[in-house]
Amino acid sequence: MKKELIQLIREKEIQLAKLKEHIDKSSVCSDLYNKVVLEKAILKKELEDSKRNKIVEGIRSIIPRKKTLICDYFKTK
Repeated sequence: MKKELIQLIREKEIQLAKLKEHIDKSSVCSDLYNKVVLEKAILKKELEDSKRNKIVEGIRSIIPRKKTLICDYFKTK
């Protein structure tokens, strides 16, 4: 799964390099370039999400963390 995502991201980068030369020449190329940029961003987010440990993230969301308030910095001892 991760290797496939990395390969797809590389393919999008190649497409972007080719399209970048023709952005100014055609609105179709410009639109296609923007579409490929979005697709690449989606793939990168999927890759990032696949690297996270889902179990640890679930536990962190359940356990409440004490929030530091600004007044906590000014407490006198």
